[in-house]
Amino acid sequence: MRRFAFETVDVFTDRRFGGNQLAVFPDARGLSDGEMQSLATEFNLSETTFVLPPEDPAHTARVRIFNRSYEMPFAGHPNVGTGCVLARHGLDRDGVLLFEELSGLVEVRVERDAAGAVTGAVIAAPQPLTTLLELPAEAIAACAGISPSDVITKAHQPVLASVGIPFVLAEVTGEALTRATPDIAAFRRTQAEFPKVERRLSLHLYARDPAAPDIAAPNGVKGGGARIRARMFAPLSGTYEDPATGSANATLGALLLSLSGAESGQAEIVQGVEMGRPSLLRVAARRAADGIRSTVGGGCVPVLKGEAEV
Repeated sequence: MRRFAFETVDVFTDRRFGGNQLAVFPDARGLSDGEMQSLATEFNLSETTFVLPPEDPAHTARVRIFNRSYEMPFAGHPNVGTGCVLARHGLDRDGVLLFEELSGLVEVRVERDAAGAVTGAVIAAPQPLTTLLELPAEAIAACAGISPSDVITKAHQPVLASVGIPFVLAEVTGEALTRATPDIAAFRRTQAEFPKVERRLSLHLYARDPAAPDIAAPNGVKGGGARIRARMFAPLSGTYEDPATGSANATLGALLLSLSGAESGQAEIVQGVEMGRPSLLRVAARRAADGIRSTVGGGCVPVLKGEAEV
């Protein structure tokens, strides 16, 4: 039997047993593709990461991300969590790590407290915003177990969008967000009807919080800040609900900026409350030469260490 060390962390939180869980294998050399997938399935978390030497020595590592069913080209909380784990091993360079992934190069900026301890990280999504497909409110409402009238289309229709991995983004009322329950049969029907979503019919619902004040946008730009609640459902890939989805919220931040006239903006997004794993994600977006770019960041705390025998 071969042994491989792993660590688990809770991401997008400042306390254990909140946020989104992640397992990290800091040295995955010697593991086959099938063994990585089997380990990810065994951990049964939203994602598990496997760290390998980079192809370009100027970069920190090649990072492979697996959910319960398949390898992913990019994801948010796995990059934040893996960045924090590797930074605690002293592998960052002046607080920065560069990860080679299927969707491109991901930059991770480590956050530390006054004593130098790693507390979290901010990642830059590897691609600018692309919008791929609009979907009918009726189909999205059926997937979420809510009424079509609960879907708010004033700003945008439900849309398949990506900054590295695609999500269907839909605005809903706050009350509908709280009672949303994924209907797996409706997910299957919608995926079959709209094959462009492929096997990645991941539904990210959000609601603006009218009771909370907007967060000021950077550089004094008005209208760029927001306080938002969100939930993400991907039952067809094994994640019934996700407590904190960095890639989806990075996409949401980019989408919201695209709908405004602002040059940049930021938001705080709360997720995972209904699951009992409250998470806080800090999202920022800006207009760049190649489109709208976004970042997402948050806290990360260590939980477990151990070895897997393969």
